[in-house]
Amino acid sequence: MTQVGSISNPYLYETLNMMIGQAIVVQTKKNIQQGKLISVLADDIVLEVSRTPFFISMKEIVWVTLATMKK
Repeated sequence: MTQVGSISNPYLYETLNMMIGQAIVVQTKKNIQQGKLISVLADDIVLEVSRTPFFISMKEIVWVTLATMKK
């Protein structure tokens, strides 16, 4: 049993913390979201898409990568 406030995936948490402020792509169990990573919380991330914050549960994340710029 995990403690309240504990981090469910510390490796993902640390990796995402290094990506704060950057454009990322997040694959969840339901869809793909792309936007600027604003914040990383214990159980969620905050992704800004078209000036709107989206909270994504860490448990829903399948993979994450930096967004690439198209030329």
